[in-house]
Amino acid sequence: MERNNIDRTRARNANNDRITDRNKDTNLNLNKVRTKMTTAAVMAILMLGASAINPAVIEGASVKLNAKLQDDQIYINSKDLIKALGGTGQYDTKTGTFIYTAKDEIPEVVEAVSPSVVGIIGRPDAGAEGGSSDRYNLTHGTGVIIKSNGWIVTNAHVIDGLSNAVVVTSDGKTYKITDSYSDPTSDLALIKINAKSLKTAKLASSSSHMRVGETVIAIGTPVSFSLRNSATVGVVSGLNRGVNASYRLIQSDTAINPGNSGGPLVNLKGEVIGINTMKYAAVGVENTGFSIPAETVHYVIHHYFKYGEVKRASLGLTLEESWSAIVGLPTDDPLTVTSVHTNEAEKAKIQEGDVLYSIDGVRVTSVVDINELLKKYLPGQKVKLLMQSDGDIVTRYLVLTQGENSVVSVEDEAWDEVDR
Repeated sequence: MERNNIDRTRARNANNDRITDRNKDTNLNLNKVRTKMTTAAVMAILMLGASAINPAVIEGASVKLNAKLQDDQIYINSKDLIKALGGTGQYDTKTGTFIYTAKDEIPEVVEAVSPSVVGIIGRPDAGAEGGSSDRYNLTHGTGVIIKSNGWIVTNAHVIDGLSNAVVVTSDGKTYKITDSYSDPTSDLALIKINAKSLKTAKLASSSSHMRVGETVIAIGTPVSFSLRNSATVGVVSGLNRGVNASYRLIQSDTAINPGNSGGPLVNLKGEVIGINTMKYAAVGVENTGFSIPAETVHYVIHHYFKYGEVKRASLGLTLEESWSAIVGLPTDDPLTVTSVHTNEAEKAKIQEGDVLYSIDGVRVTSVVDINELLKKYLPGQKVKLLMQSDGDIVTRYLVLTQGENSVVSVEDEAWDEVDR
């Protein structure tokens, strides 16, 4: 569905977006140790008051340490603290203070993940989406190495309509793409280069553990191909966003610029929790980017290597969402069937005007709900639908077919600034 003013995050413009690195080195002057111990002993024991540690250093972590209560003061072993939090500590004998320097995890994460991030550049076919206006007529994006023998995941919109494309690894080596598969529905693609012993990224098994406010890092090729493996830092702004997409997305305020598409969104464990795909680009809108969660990435990868394609299960219907679902309001309103496309749906006696409440007992209120649920199914499997037909609540048994689940296009001003 085409809409106005969205940047697919490929380098089509020479925007001078500012790329920021955030350093978190924090020195904490902890309370003086009030005891007559030797210097060596003082180095081992440190007193913590209620405000001794900046919570930002730990960032939501919970640390359990052995402690000793004496004279209404709490004492813990400084070595245990450093081991738990990382960083360094030093006791100043002149001032009688212990100085703790927090570990900055971000550079370590970037250094660990960056070798698995590649740049992808090529010439767009005539009339292809993403054509560049630069004098060389080149366009580029980013990818993530998932197998050491040269398999890379990226966005479908990065490689679709791209000719003479090459991949450049973090060490500057250049490879031709020898094989590719594109799944526009999820906006994911897989490409292959002839290489061995490549450094692979660690793809999180799930992004369900992510929390709003958690620090994340985007690595990619913003604006210019010469800026490969740039890193920007932000936080998770929202989860399970159904923004003009077939599947749910992760929202973050990480700077995602043209060219970052297909690059990783990484947590502080160094896990790829998502693949960057798009952002809002309206005037006055800042730092609103979206990434495809790890679950959807696993879904596409698994299907491709097992079946050679994504065997996407479909109801064979076009459905209309309620007004509440369209504008993003919490709702239990069902979907309405506007057309029937398959013989299987006709055999199930589904007709135009029927209302769909649930699939195998799971309530659905949007096509995104349906797509997420049907990841667990394959074409040919049967599902139970709770529906309303001619005013009666009925149960329909439908054999799933292969294809997409369609939704009626509804023009709404809320979407004027959104496109994929």
